Parts: sequence; C-alpha cells; structure tokens
Amino acid sequence: MAKGNIDGFYQVYEVFSKRNQKGDFQHQFSLLAPNREMAFIMAQENFMRREPVVDLWVVKREDIRMMKPEEREMVKRLDNKDYRLTKGYGYLKKKWRQYEQNMLDEKEIMSWGEMGKEGRKKTQ
Repeated sequence: MAKGNIDGFYQVYEVFSKRNQKGDFQHQFSLLAPNREMAFIMAQENFMRREPVVDLWVVKREDIRMMKPEEREMVKRLDNKDYRLTKGYGYLKKKWRQYEQNMLDEKEIMSWGEMGKEGRKKTQ
C-alpha cells in the first residue's frame, strides 16, 4: 500500500487555489478521492462555490517532495541572513526625529542677530 493511499482505494490530495491573477497559490485543504479527476471535482464543489477563485491546483500528496530532516538542519545553518532583513533600519525614524529636533530653525537663528544687536547697544 502506498504512503498516500488509504484503504487501497482513496488517495490523499492537496488543494491549492489562487484568488486573483496577481496573487500567489495558497494551500487550502486536503481531501480523499479515488482518482485525480474526482479529486478536482470535489475540490471545485467544496471550495469554488464559497470563494472567488481564478485557478485551482489539485496535487496527489505522494507526488509532493518534502525535505528530509537532515536537509532541514542544513537549511537552518544556511539561514543566517539577518543582514537582508530591513528590521535593522527601524531605529532610523527615531534617530531622524532627534536630529530634526536638534536642528536650528529660522526664528532661533534670527534671534541670535537680535542678541548681537542688544549686546552691541549695551557696549556703545
């Protein structure tokens, strides 16, 4: 008996759908069916009548290759790509706000000129 074959008659199928032309395929559910055509019909009946769908994929579970445990471990070691994530730039907004607060505005600069005039008047 095959891995995805239940009771020698039914097989497990995975259903993927796409809601719009620009969207990605998403896994929706698994179903049991005697063959590929029946699985497709069952997927249409169970899913397409409830939600708008542009495309539908029905795939026999045993045809999907999954990663082996040793392959998962290898990916974990190679998955050190924090430098690619943009979360490291989150502090820039706060830093920019502090910089802007410390910047001199026009009124403050003009007040320096007035202070200089007052100082000159007192010395004269």
